[in-house]
Amino acid sequence: MYDRELAKEILHQIYRASRTILKRFEPIESPDDFAASDAICMQLVAIGESLKNLDKVTNKTLLPQYPQVD
Repeated sequence: MYDRELAKEILHQIYRASRTILKRFEPIESPDDFAASDAICMQLVAIGESLKNLDKVTNKTLLPQYPQVD
């Protein structure tokens, strides 16, 4: 079994990063605006790292339960 509280915290971090991305996308009107926004890219990196940590923390048992999610 894995540490459920730690897994929940990682999921919460992913949720917060997702909310930040949505907020940062609001003023973007062009590809140049997006390219100038390092904050969005950093949040995407943070989500990727969190997903790797989640997989590690759950002993690779949680993510395979959701094959429909890339």
